[in-house]
Amino acid sequence: MVTNNSLAQAIASEFSQLPQVIAVALAGSQATEVSDEFSDFDFYVYIQQEIPIDIRSEISHKFANRSEINNQFWEPGDEWIETNSGNGIDIMYRSPQWIEGQLDSVLVKHQASVGYSTCFWWNVLHSTCFYDRNDWFKQLQHKANQPYPEPLRRAIIAKNYPILRNNISSYLHQIEVAINRNDFVSVNHRIAALIASYFDIIFAINYLPSPGEKRLIQFAKQLCQKLPVNMEQNINSLICCLAYPFSDQGIFCKANNLINRLEELLRAENLIDNLN
Repeated sequence: MVTNNSLAQAIASEFSQLPQVIAVALAGSQATEVSDEFSDFDFYVYIQQEIPIDIRSEISHKFANRSEINNQFWEPGDEWIETNSGNGIDIMYRSPQWIEGQLDSVLVKHQASVGYSTCFWWNVLHSTCFYDRNDWFKQLQHKANQPYPEPLRRAIIAKNYPILRNNISSYLHQIEVAINRNDFVSVNHRIAALIASYFDIIFAINYLPSPGEKRLIQFAKQLCQKLPVNMEQNINSLICCLAYPFSDQGIFCKANNLINRLEELLRAENLIDNLN
């Protein structure tokens, strides 16, 4: 039986033989020991030049009967279903300059985003490298392995907190308008955005990079020492209200409650008084 580790090594070995490749790293659930039967293998292949499509297709055929080559929906990549195990294999191609720029934006320039500000930092920190020409990825991880910058923490909160409900165009205002319009699609869209900013703030409070969009409650409970009161209960309560979006005591009330508890934590940490 092929183990997950031997499968990962075999796939990485195929890419390591290509002159365009300078590093191959495994990230996601399979690299952080929180994988389950639904977890894919998320490979990041760092390249100096594009790998020809026919070569990528040839590699996929060594492992999978079903594959999609050159998907362009998110990061450029290929997706396979590994024949023996049925595991999903997600191959994403990145340039070294691009990921270096992503790290610089948060660790040097302290630039925040609307949700998921530090997910690429997390990705690099929690990658397992299987091939590393000239120790480039080792140096990248060394750069990533630094204390959380206080200016970045403040910048993430300053960018994401006001749009929860304080600003004219806040998520809460948009949710209220969508409810009044009976626009269920917009309600769903704005709640997802609210939760992304909510967790961006929580991980920043705790001086931790955000793991991205999956398993956020699990990671927050596991890693964060400081959490809003009843965080999991309040998030689940809000999301369950999507089934009844136009109830007077539904989404708007639950979203307000979620923000209230987060605001209590921010005030306790003296992080928002100067933002109001």
